[in-house]
Formats: sequence, C-alpha cells, structure tokens
Amino acid sequence: MDGPDSGQGGDEDREREGRGRGENLGREDLGREGRGRGGRGRWGRGEQEGNARPEQTEAERAREICLRQLALRPRTRAELAKVLARKEISEEVIAEVLDRYDEVGIIDDAAFARAWVSSRHHGRGLARRALANELRQRGVDAEVAGEALDTLDDEDEAATARALVDRKLRTARGTPEAVFRRLVGMLARKGYPAGVAIRAVKDALAARDAGAAEFADQIDPDAVADETTEPN
Repeated sequence: MDGPDSGQGGDEDREREGRGRGENLGREDLGREGRGRGGRGRWGRGEQEGNARPEQTEAERAREICLRQLALRPRTRAELAKVLARKEISEEVIAEVLDRYDEVGIIDDAAFARAWVSSRHHGRGLARRALANELRQRGVDAEVAGEALDTLDDEDEAATARALVDRKLRTARGTPEAVFRRLVGMLARKGYPAGVAIRAVKDALAARDAGAAEFADQIDPDAVADETTEPN
C-alpha cells in the first residue's frame, strides 16, 4: 500500500486507508442532503461544492463542505479548517462546526494519526521520521502525532527496512557498490536513519551471492552512517 515515497500523502491513497466513523456519517448525510428539491440527484442544476444556495445558512454550508471532504477520505481538524477558510467561512462558524464534529467523533485527530501511521508504514514502508513529517503537514498536534508514532518501535522499522530491500534486490542490477548506494538512498527517502538503512542493505547483500557478500563484509555500518550524517 509506492506513491508518497517522498513522505507526502494525498487523496490518491484513499482507497487504501480505513474509512473513519466520520466518513460513514458523511456519506449518510450526503445522501439525504444531496437529493434536494424534487428528488434531483445529489446536486441540483448549477450547484457546486462550496456554492451557497439561497436558503442555506453559513453553518449549513460549512457542514456540507466538511461532509463532502470527509467523503473523499478522513481529514484532520486543521485540514477541514483550511478548506473552510478558503471557502470564506467565518472563523466563528468554523470553530462552531468543527467543535461539534470533534464532540460527536466525526473528526478525531488521534484516531486519524494512528490509522495514518499504520497504513503508511505497512503499505508504503515509511519510517517514523517521514510519518512525523506527513502528520505535521496535516496539522496533527505534535503530542498526538508522537503517541501514534510510538506504536512503531526500532524492531518494526528494522524489519520493514529489510523487507523493502529484499524486494528491491530481486530486480537490482549493477555492481554491489552501486546497488548498495541505490538501496540506502531508497530507504533514506522513506525516512529511515542512516544506521538502520545501511545495516539492512549490508545484511541483504551478504545473503545475495559471493560477490555481494564480499563487498558487504567490508562495510562498517557505524562508520558509513557517521560519514553520511556529517555536516557539509
């Protein structure tokens, strides 16, 4: 579950992410709200997301925007607030609507963070550093993000790094040195610390063939890690 390799997630991952309680509620409400007058489908002619109908209050419009966003994938409070501000919803109404959604569990940043970490680590192989960056970009509080990231430990990261390397190594071509550098770079882009990445690749090369094993035997993971983390 490989697309933000770069540590940036997007809506393209929605089919692989678990649907939260808020999304389910959103779909039910959308079905009711979308029928409109005379039972005409989800939207009346000329209506678009975020365009107020004459009879709508600002709060109703804000809720409609939120539900449509949640129908795509779970969102954090910060993400919804950003969308609402872009649609020129007032700060007071944004706070009122999102406070209510927090209260009833339609949005839950802690649950979002836990699901995000599980999905992106097991699906994309992202390490804690990359996951922390993605959660920060989505406005998740640092303490909330930290609790979700604590569900992964060093052993989880090492095992996932090795599995990624083993998969890539099946089709890797080139000298052992070139393959080594390429695979270490791949893990670095996924947020793995230098030491973890180097050990994973060294161990995988050692098990590949005699030539790769000879090259791997010359690698000192700690020394190479120190070299890669030295300031320029």
